[in-house]
Amino acid sequence: MRPYEVMVILVAGLEEDVIRATIDRATKLVTDGGGTVGKVDRWGKRRFAYEVHHKNEGYYVVIETIAEPAVLSNVDRMLGLADEVIRHKVIRLPEKVAGRAARPAPSTPTPPTPVAATTTTTDGA
Repeated sequence: MRPYEVMVILVAGLEEDVIRATIDRATKLVTDGGGTVGKVDRWGKRRFAYEVHHKNEGYYVVIETIAEPAVLSNVDRMLGLADEVIRHKVIRLPEKVAGRAARPAPSTPTPPTPVAATTTTTDGA
């Protein structure tokens, strides 16, 4: 199992139900393949820096997941065939980045423990 991040850009004029159905299809493919879906981050409508397929804006969604490469290959294929998807990208996250995201942040810093000073004396005898 490897950590992945899937960025999906959908047509901006879609209704919320169509957007939800497309994202649900992608997450269902992951869970049916034995993977787990982490955070689904909906960025909303964003303006493009340049025109893509004669469109000036799109609806962005980022899905964090942990799955086998074959499962993400199926997700990649499904998103490539979906008419409502303008662009998508599947990125395998490095273990360092994925481990940092999965590990919870410490709630309160622990103060350093004082080191007891020991003195040794030597007799001159």
